[in-house]
Amino acid sequence: MVAYIGVIHKERRSDYGVSFPDFPGCITAGSTIEEAMDMAREALALHIEGLQEDGEPIPEPSTLAQVKKFVAYKNGVAVVVDAPIKSKMVRVNIILDENLLHRIDAKTNNRSAFLAEAAREHLHH
Repeated sequence: MVAYIGVIHKERRSDYGVSFPDFPGCITAGSTIEEAMDMAREALALHIEGLQEDGEPIPEPSTLAQVKKFVAYKNGVAVVVDAPIKSKMVRVNIILDENLLHRIDAKTNNRSAFLAEAAREHLHH
């Protein structure tokens, strides 16, 4: 997963707005900060998914120092938002103990998804 900087803005009598310097036009809002953050994660994911479907490049995340230079974001609060960027699937050939393979097959009908999820969980810790 990649993290991007979002900027929260709040004007008097308005919701908390969130925009992304790396994705012009990707803007959302929420009535609370928590709701704004939830909306920001969803908006960013959908924006990136759209870029990927259109074959457009996904920009590298800007640093906080870079974002702070933009006058438009001067009065905002920077937050980090994780973005689930899908990469190309690659076929691999692995060797497993036969008994382990039978146990995997007893739990799932999709070995690849099962092993990928197990690997993500193991790498997360």
